[in-house]
Amino acid sequence: MKYGESSFDIVYLFFAIVFGILIIVKHKNRAGLLFGIMTLLLGIGDSFHLVPRVISYFVEDDLIFWKGLGKLITSITMTVFYVMLEISRKDIAGDNRKWPLWTIIGLSILRIVLCCFPQNEWFVSPSSYLWGIIRNIPFVLIGGLTVYLWFKDFRKSKPFEFMYLFVALSFAFYLVTVLGASYVPMLGMMMLPKTICYVLMIITFYLYVLKEADKKKE
Repeated sequence: MKYGESSFDIVYLFFAIVFGILIIVKHKNRAGLLFGIMTLLLGIGDSFHLVPRVISYFVEDDLIFWKGLGKLITSITMTVFYVMLEISRKDIAGDNRKWPLWTIIGLSILRIVLCCFPQNEWFVSPSSYLWGIIRNIPFVLIGGLTVYLWFKDFRKSKPFEFMYLFVALSFAFYLVTVLGASYVPMLGMMMLPKTICYVLMIITFYLYVLKEADKKKE
């Protein structure tokens, strides 16, 4: 397991960082630039959590502090990711409504504040199960609103027709881990298909910037 999961994590981080750079290089509008920054944010943010996790498989020290700090950083960067995703959606869809973005910003601020409470017990193992649920309530609301907005605007528009599904599945796999991994450790493996959903999002971002680059050539 340690070799398989470690290899998966390393390949994912390399993929996210490389594609983040490619998307930024190829972008032709603000949405494309945001997609590139978001992809780099995924790779760099997740590295704070995944690198200590990989190292802990091969050393005697369990690196509880560094893994806890990594989870905290990843929780914050992932929240920022969804704010940027909403800004991108507004740009591409030409949506002038203010309430979706401000709702997501408000929920994001709430989640980040909740993540910073010491009751989360980030630096002990196991961390607080109750606060793992509390801090994820606004995050799930962000996910639900994001799924609705992308489904409403892009379910018939390439390359975003499956974006809502990738977001929905990523949250479903994540919730299984949050709610069940403390009782059934094997459920923690649900983070792997969750990560695959983010890989599919990154590919969608890349297809979008390629499509916009082709338009500029015409």
